[in-house]
Amino acid sequence: MTPGHILVPLLAVAAVLPFVPPAAALVTGVAVALALGNPWLTRTRKLAPLLLGIAVMGLGAAADLGVVGRVGLRGIGYTAVGISLTFLAGLLLARVFAVEEDTALLVTVGTAICGGSAIAAVAPAIKAKSESISVALATVFLLNAVALVVFPPLGRLVGLDESRFGLFAALAIHDTSSVVGAATAYGPKAVEVATTVKLARALWIVPVALVIGWARARRTGEPGRSAAKLPWFLVGFVLMAAIVTSFPALRPAGLAVAAGAKRVLVVTLFLIGTSLTRDALKRVGLRPIVLGVALWILAASATLAALEARWIS
Repeated sequence: MTPGHILVPLLAVAAVLPFVPPAAALVTGVAVALALGNPWLTRTRKLAPLLLGIAVMGLGAAADLGVVGRVGLRGIGYTAVGISLTFLAGLLLARVFAVEEDTALLVTVGTAICGGSAIAAVAPAIKAKSESISVALATVFLLNAVALVVFPPLGRLVGLDESRFGLFAALAIHDTSSVVGAATAYGPKAVEVATTVKLARALWIVPVALVIGWARARRTGEPGRSAAKLPWFLVGFVLMAAIVTSFPALRPAGLAVAAGAKRVLVVTLFLIGTSLTRDALKRVGLRPIVLGVALWILAASATLAALEARWIS
């Protein structure tokens, strides 16, 4: 038995404690994984997505369904524009940095929609090799970790209120876990807006994966296939919000459930951190990271500029 056999589950339990911030949990998970290794890697990689879904569903218990609907509908326009421009920029930058096609496409779709979930959906549609998938996931993962730490102080520096920061996080951070984690560090209103906009954005996984799979099949002459599915936690989030909104007496219980969900999210971030391996870092290489960073900075800067100009609100 190695130290990791004891330390990983012990720290995962400790992450439930209310004074442990999301960023600290993620950074600790990464540090443990790189320093000692994660002997529970297979189990933590399976557990993290499940806990993330449960956490997101629980956060719905504190959301108002009317707000969810208004934010989701209001975001359709700029979400479509943002995804389209990110794809265009990603394809152009991939040529500039000479990144392998499948890897570049997966990094781009992960940046444009919702990180690892989008990559997982599109990869089967283009029949991507495991190496391309690993590189794209590792690149997006590293940027998620940076965003979780950097975005809250950046939002305060430029004077974003909670609602506008929620928009910023949802539109400029890759994965749902880091979006919610960053918003949690900013305030409850930020969490509500960020979660709603990000989950509405996640719906684009389905049509985007189908279109990419069709385009690739048309180009290569091979049958296309897609694993795009409606995220189950999106359905759960809306259902929880609908129940609490329909029965106001359940509001206190809903707030308690949401508070518990935030702690589950912190545990999830720790487990995601422990899933990063040294081999994955070596496989990433420089060019996909440069592509990912350049595309991310471009997308985040454009989003922030649009917020400051009040083009999106």
